[in-house]
Amino acid sequence: QVQLVESGGGLVQAGGSLRLSCAASGRTFSSYVMGWFRQAPGKERTFVATISRSGTSTYYADSVKGRFTISRDNAKNTVLLQMNSLKPEDTAVYYCATGSPKGLLAIRDNEYDYWGQGTQVTVSL
Repeated sequence: QVQLVESGGGLVQAGGSLRLSCAASGRTFSSYVMGWFRQAPGKERTFVATISRSGTSTYYADSVKGRFTISRDNAKNTVLLQMNSLKPEDTAVYYCATGSPKGLLAIRDNEYDYWGQGTQVTVSL
């Protein structure tokens, strides 16, 4: 059974940083693309970042480019999202996901087949 467990969310002031972690189990971690998505209150879930199986390729939503960094440790079955220069509009529940798209990366949520339970990130003024 595949499980994804996020941690690291919390309350932070604008301009601050947080690091989200997602621990995966139940499948060969390095064989799957990983991604982060977020859902703000009253809005649809949106793509944040994705990382290739080897970790050598990444892709970001324009809204987070230059501020967020996705990385993975295949030995520890973990994917991280380092979030710097946080803004109030980054407030959302953040989800990690795992999938096996045909390509190197995946930005659509229907390319992922397992999701974590989410972790809340709140950025105050």
